[in-house]
Amino acid sequence: MDLPAEPTDLGAAVRPRLGDRLAALDLGTNNCRLLVCEVRPEGLEVVDSFSRIVRLGEGLSRYERLSEAAMARTLAALKVCARIIARHRCAAVRCVATEACRRAIDGPEFLRRVRRVTGLELELLDHAEEARLAMLGCLPLADPDADRLLVLDIGGGSTDMLWLDRRSEPGAGEPGTALSLPLGVVTLAETFGREPSTEAYAAMVDLVHARLLAQMPERATFEPTGLEMLGTSGTVTTLAALHIGLRRYDRRKVDGLVLPFAAVRAVSAELRSLGNAGRAAHPCIGHGRADLVVAGCAILDAVHRLWPVSHLKVADRGLREGIVAGLMGVTLAAALRPRVAG
Repeated sequence: MDLPAEPTDLGAAVRPRLGDRLAALDLGTNNCRLLVCEVRPEGLEVVDSFSRIVRLGEGLSRYERLSEAAMARTLAALKVCARIIARHRCAAVRCVATEACRRAIDGPEFLRRVRRVTGLELELLDHAEEARLAMLGCLPLADPDADRLLVLDIGGGSTDMLWLDRRSEPGAGEPGTALSLPLGVVTLAETFGREPSTEAYAAMVDLVHARLLAQMPERATFEPTGLEMLGTSGTVTTLAALHIGLRRYDRRKVDGLVLPFAAVRAVSAELRSLGNAGRAAHPCIGHGRADLVVAGCAILDAVHRLWPVSHLKVADRGLREGIVAGLMGVTLAAALRPRVAG
């Protein structure tokens, strides 16, 4: 795994040594994901990974609490993660929780329960830190000549973005403008139905678009010229896999792929026409995401309505890779500095 540009000042950070293994765990609204990398002379090499759909945020939009069934599924997945981390004797570990635990009334208590049951200490990320780590993880894919970057992370319980103008950043403080909407694929599917009609799909797009307009900072101009959009989410990688006709998902063929938005629209329409049964039968989608991917397409449509770029770059990387880069002492500001200076 490539890292962004080297930091110029590591401060008090201790760089891992060759042979050390680093672990990043991301507990989201829908998925629990773990990445284990080893420090090699040529960079970081992925030596293990784990991903399981746990639907921790199921029912959260209605009850504002985590259900016992969702917590049990999640604890089972986290026990597997704890065993993997222990087996690799990782020198540095960072485990984070995102939107479901941020929003749930009993989120903090659940994190304490995780610590008691699994021994894992999960850090509750705020939206801005989540967006910056996702951009840090995606940065090796970014076009160094693009004036502006928009990284879009469509999650289960929220949609997080980081908008960056390389012509004026980084300056003082953290680079980029972070934006988060409490609308993700799970929340939209629970609100509009898990097999939405044409009218319900249009209503999802309109809702997300209106919320984006209401929250968008003035500095994040909608002008698409010189803007590169990078998408990091299951929605985006699924669209890419279907566009190139994969019968079995292959990260190597998807990560870094450039999708024309005309193709995005065509595949999105095809997905909607399949219905849940047809989507579940596709090996690149499966039962776990069949009823959620349409909501992700609606979010992507709404974002593209604001930033009508011609292409979308697909990133099968993001938060976990950003966490690992951070464990290596890399910061987003330092990673961007050589590019801006050039």
